[in-house]
Amino acid sequence: MLIRKNYLDWLLKAKDNEFVKVITGVRRSGKSVILELYRKHLENSGVFKENIIFYNFEHPDNFRLTDERVLYEEIQAKVKDLNGKIYFIFDEIQEVKNWQKLINGLRVAFDSDIYITGSNANLLSGELATYLTGRYIELQVYPLSFAEFKVFNDSLNEKNPGMLFKEYLRWGGFPALPAIPDEKIKEDILDGIYTSIILKDVAARGEIREISLLDRVVVYLLDTIGSTVSIKKISDAIKAEGVKANPTSIDKYIELLKGSFVFYEAPRYDIRRKQRLKTLAKYYVVDTGIRNNILGRIGNTGSQLENIIYMELKRRNYEVFVGKFDSAEVDFVCFKNGEVDYFQVAYQLPRDSNREQKNLLNIADNYKKTIISLNRMDVGNIDGIPVVYAVDWLLGESV
Repeated sequence: MLIRKNYLDWLLKAKDNEFVKVITGVRRSGKSVILELYRKHLENSGVFKENIIFYNFEHPDNFRLTDERVLYEEIQAKVKDLNGKIYFIFDEIQEVKNWQKLINGLRVAFDSDIYITGSNANLLSGELATYLTGRYIELQVYPLSFAEFKVFNDSLNEKNPGMLFKEYLRWGGFPALPAIPDEKIKEDILDGIYTSIILKDVAARGEIREISLLDRVVVYLLDTIGSTVSIKKISDAIKAEGVKANPTSIDKYIELLKGSFVFYEAPRYDIRRKQRLKTLAKYYVVDTGIRNNILGRIGNTGSQLENIIYMELKRRNYEVFVGKFDSAEVDFVCFKNGEVDYFQVAYQLPRDSNREQKNLLNIADNYKKTIISLNRMDVGNIDGIPVVYAVDWLLGESV
């Protein structure tokens, strides 16, 4: 079992404080495994097993507990004779009716430390926000980073990092895939992940009946990764196929897809005016394996590299924007801890153009600027701007 150290470290640092720990992320990204690792850590550190109340509400044994009153009665019976702090760990809590009220009630009623997971951003809105205003903290879990993917694969059979990156680009980082040698099985797993997300977390929650229109929106976003899009562009493209496309519905579908952590929106940022722009964002998919499987092709490696770099920046806790500097574009403007970092991403640097570095050189501030290239031969320094090899940067060896 891969120890996902960054996530486990976060949980250990957050242990025993008053806040409810809310762990979110796309389905099958590894949230349940992280919780299981954490439970084992609690036991190994001296917490009695009886003081750890753990439920996975997608497990058939717990289907009867999705009524909050039945669940609370069972919890009361389990904890009535316990001494010391109680650790409540609830996996896929959104399956429980009125769970927000229940979580707040447990927080009030017991000396407890509470951890909940879910596959929808609505965990952090609505009634939970009302009951727990200022009393929860979020950990967002993503599919495997390339560094984690390499560790996982090295335990199976050691390969050259460059070759491994080609596999990562093709199959993505869902934790179930690296141990599967058969490509058809990998495709079937990705199909299953995508279908469960679309049907359970998007269509069912959004009460969507036009599944075919939802699929068309997904395909459009996957096919235009790395390009700015608007609701009107999507609507016009779908209408050109002879399909009715209501912009209001499309907007709703995109919000649901973002809420299910399938797509992430990177708004544009005007670097000169230092302001966020409201139009023409870019959308990146949580995992390139989903993209390749749905479209049936690998396609533009440059745009997929850009997608992978974007997701890695999110993992590194940056707030990420697409930069606009007059008429030029900077791939990513990133904010963290009061600092700004600029990134340009390229499959390889063109020999007859200085566009990649020129866009960065035009920015007259002293914040760090980096060009990330998938061509190892590009590595060096151009006009004071470091050029790093994408594989090294993803492994944390050139940051």
